[in-house]
Amino acid sequence: MSSDLTAPVAREKTTGLHIGDAKPGVAKTDPIIIADGVRRTFGGLTAVDVEHLEIPRGAITALIGPNGAGKTTLFNLLTGFDKPDSGAWTFEGHSLSGVPAYKVARLGQVRTFQLTKALGLLTVLDNMKLGAKGQVGERFWQSLFPFLWRKQDHQIEERAFELLKKFKLDEKSDDFAASLSGGQRKLLEMARALMSEPRLVMLDEPMAGVNPALTQSLLEHILDLKDEGMTVLFVEHDMHMVRHIADWVVVMAEGRVVAEGDPISVMKNPEVVDAYLGAHQEIDLGVVTGRYPAADAGKNKASKESK
Repeated sequence: MSSDLTAPVAREKTTGLHIGDAKPGVAKTDPIIIADGVRRTFGGLTAVDVEHLEIPRGAITALIGPNGAGKTTLFNLLTGFDKPDSGAWTFEGHSLSGVPAYKVARLGQVRTFQLTKALGLLTVLDNMKLGAKGQVGERFWQSLFPFLWRKQDHQIEERAFELLKKFKLDEKSDDFAASLSGGQRKLLEMARALMSEPRLVMLDEPMAGVNPALTQSLLEHILDLKDEGMTVLFVEHDMHMVRHIADWVVVMAEGRVVAEGDPISVMKNPEVVDAYLGAHQEIDLGVVTGRYPAADAGKNKASKESK
């Protein structure tokens, strides 16, 4: 499969996601997450200061911004891996303020990490089985009586194999997770997240460290999540990829949300260019993120000037 992002991976975009003008904090027609006044500081540094943010249901939302913008910290807060200094947020109407990460996952909001968290000394299949929720055999006394959990365990294993086959990892099911490549670990982590049958999947830089041969596969899987009725929120630096698959884009800089909108509008927003470059310039953000070599940037500029 080609790793060229210009290949036809994009599918029909979801429209009508917001109410009124697209601006920071704009209301969504059907939000799955609503956050208000979320603030997190580390000493004298304000890492996150989000006044109001809504994530649209049933769409793919990209969270972008320069390094140190607060994207991963916001992810950690929304998923219970960190606690804010102030603020509140809800997931499908349920307050998640102060809710620990494992309970957040049980509610149907799961995440992956930029640095994968596969358990290297367990097999790929065992990693998958860990992702299933509500397992009877996890309780001490029930675990002593196999007849209580064996049937469920068989069902979990069948679902795990189905997902591994979909992610082309079925032949690795008996291998230790530590033996997988970086890209395969990304696939495993995404597949394991789906074992809990989530409604919202949050991906922290899913393409980071992935070789080009697997990039296209990961893009297809992200699009499949939406087709299967899930909401996707992902952090990404590659604007070219964002433009291809995102329905909505949220831009952070210095902990704040500075812009929101559809990918095309956001890339033309001077505040977004400011966030990446520090000065207003007419530039293709694909160049900023390193997707295109500098020579291509020059060609693009020359082409514009000749028109």
